[in-house]
Amino acid sequence: MATEPTLQNVSFPSAGTTAYGYLAVPPAGHGPGIIVIQEWWGLTAHIKDITDRFARAGFVALAPDLYGGQVAHDSDEALRMMAELPTERGVDLLSGAVGYLLARPETDGDTVGAVGFCMGGGFVLGLAAKDQRISAAVPFYGVLRDGVPDFSRLKAEILGHYGEQDHTVPPETLEELRSTIESQSGIVPTFHLYPGAGHAFFNDGRPETYHARSAAQAWERTLDFLRTQLAPADPA
Repeated sequence: MATEPTLQNVSFPSAGTTAYGYLAVPPAGHGPGIIVIQEWWGLTAHIKDITDRFARAGFVALAPDLYGGQVAHDSDEALRMMAELPTERGVDLLSGAVGYLLARPETDGDTVGAVGFCMGGGFVLGLAAKDQRISAAVPFYGVLRDGVPDFSRLKAEILGHYGEQDHTVPPETLEELRSTIESQSGIVPTFHLYPGAGHAFFNDGRPETYHARSAAQAWERTLDFLRTQLAPADPA
């Protein structure tokens, strides 16, 4: 049996085009599926590393490349790339990635989880609101660029991670988001606030924002949540 994940670049049809992504299959050769959604920087080495970590933890993890191979080198470039990707278009591309991941023989189950960071955290919520094949949604400091989605069709349980010192996604906005999700879907999300942490606290490639203690705690909470939500149903 393999002891390391199998890694490969993949392509698949999505939203009327050919999309690309980075796939990591766990050493066991199969497992629950996870969509890993990039920050505004693009499909960076950091996002690929997170995808690898999910595979080592037993998940079939796919990171779709929403920018078609481009990676931003500064915040101005990242802002431009993000602005050129409308939210609806991004969600459509991600839905195609969900279909591709579920069709892979390595993927167990008929739903997947979605985890995203910054821009990708906002896409996690938008994707879960639209695509009922998402049963577990984990936004890390998700930025909702076009306002709060319509959660009336939401089926996913939600676990969110936010820094207490995040000025991009202020903690005081979370109660309204929680209330909206609950009133529209009946699902009560769990939001964790991390003392001393700001925006992008999980990104260990950015020492100016990384908060090691918060990142470690959020990772363990995320794995526990995904393993619970994506576990196979008990036989009747």
